[in-house]
Amino acid sequence: MSLFTTRLSALSRTENQSLLQGIQRGIEKESLRVTPTGELASTPHPKALGSTLTHPSITTDFSESLLEFITAPSPSIDAVLKSLDNIHRFTYRHIGDELLWVNSMPCVLGRDQDIPLGQYGSSNIGQMKTIYRRGLGHRYGRLMQTIAGIHYNWSLPEQCWQILRQSDNYSGSLQDFKTERYFDLIRNFRRHFWLLLYLFGAAPAVCRSFVKDRAHRLQAMGTDDHSLHLPHATSLRMGDLGYQSSAQESLIVCYNNLPRYIENLRGALTTPYSPYEAVGVKEPAGKYRQLSPHLLQIENEFYSTIRPKRTTEGGETALQALWQRGVEYIEVRCVDLNPYLPVGIDAEQMRFLDVFLLHCLLEDSPQTDNREYGQILNNQRKIVERGREPGLSLSRGDGETSLQEWAGELFTQLQPIAQALDASHGGSAHSEAITALQQRLQQPELTPAAQLLDEVHNSGSTYFQTALRHAQQHREFFLDSKLDPAIEEQFISLAAHSLEDQKAIEASDTLSFDDFLSAYYQQYQFSLES
Repeated sequence: MSLFTTRLSALSRTENQSLLQGIQRGIEKESLRVTPTGELASTPHPKALGSTLTHPSITTDFSESLLEFITAPSPSIDAVLKSLDNIHRFTYRHIGDELLWVNSMPCVLGRDQDIPLGQYGSSNIGQMKTIYRRGLGHRYGRLMQTIAGIHYNWSLPEQCWQILRQSDNYSGSLQDFKTERYFDLIRNFRRHFWLLLYLFGAAPAVCRSFVKDRAHRLQAMGTDDHSLHLPHATSLRMGDLGYQSSAQESLIVCYNNLPRYIENLRGALTTPYSPYEAVGVKEPAGKYRQLSPHLLQIENEFYSTIRPKRTTEGGETALQALWQRGVEYIEVRCVDLNPYLPVGIDAEQMRFLDVFLLHCLLEDSPQTDNREYGQILNNQRKIVERGREPGLSLSRGDGETSLQEWAGELFTQLQPIAQALDASHGGSAHSEAITALQQRLQQPELTPAAQLLDEVHNSGSTYFQTALRHAQQHREFFLDSKLDPAIEEQFISLAAHSLEDQKAIEASDTLSFDDFLSAYYQQYQFSLES
């Protein structure tokens, strides 16, 4: 039997079947706050939503106007979606007449310098978060940072890892096994995530204001001079107009094992990059322009489609946490907001992601070389710009393979995993998700990207007007029904406690910010010797 079959069979045994119910997933979802007319909100983060530094469920990403909603990890898809729904309902009750933008590509934007940076208070860690964002603005421009998406955090339960370790006859520690297999998952994900962009990409168009003063290959939508698109695009957010940078093109990060991954990223975090040295770390008056002159200020600046993650403790860096305790879960970062869904994602998509990620984990995963690294980037660009183009082919091995043929193979491989998850949970929801989404291969008009372009064309509206209409509809949806009073009280309490927690952090600082930052970067000097 193949490695994949052996592993799936081990998890599917009658005595193990229920363990797959323990898969944990959580969501981080970004949304811009905008005015009723669809312009970026210039108001500060509402105090009723709590502290952006310490609130466990409601914070901001780059901008004070870019909200980020975080659900706790859960073995229940319904519980995650309900949590996300509750956060939206509470937020809408505390942002006045503002809207949450429901598209990944932003609203009408003004000048770059008018986009407000996220504010996190006067503590050292709070200042660091704001300065990091200021640095991003200097490096890439603030407009790029207004793009929103969904991050899908995913992990396999401990008992499943023990079964797989036994099935693989692995002699090392359980944590080492988990770390190695998570890196296997990441490599396979990078090979195949183009399928997710095709199926779920929902960003085929932008407002002209987003690309002002930038080179691009976008086309006007008929006589509409305000909307730009590519006819067969899937997710412009994941292409050259999104989280990309010429500086990071030189950064090749190896996912073959944890030491190489850390070594590559740590090099980028500790090596000066001449254009960023020219920006300068401080202004003459002492105000920080960025955290460092290095290629990356912190790990999060590395724009990857998927990351290995470990919960950090007491101020340690993300790399230090990974090296000390191994990979705990993975974070998928290539999911667009679906403007046709109130919270941007639904149970069908989450079930597909679970099946897809389990496939990436169980399938054999050869190590990646530089040639394949180039193929992965080339396939990403093709799918982003031309994903629904008839007859499109992708780079694979020594040649080219049609998207339809490769996707068909992947769907065939996903089916037994969906059946295993259905056997674990009862019912047939996972298999039904696979069947429903496979239809998008033969009927690309069913994809969110195609739906959005069709709506713009058929309605006679601009991309902006269409997006604003969706945002208004979602606002009505969340405000039309009452929030459970107990849930509302819980959020009010969380907000109050988060504000107190922020004050406590600010009162406990003993180092100057310069010394704090120096101590932070010294943490990257840990040894990679086992």
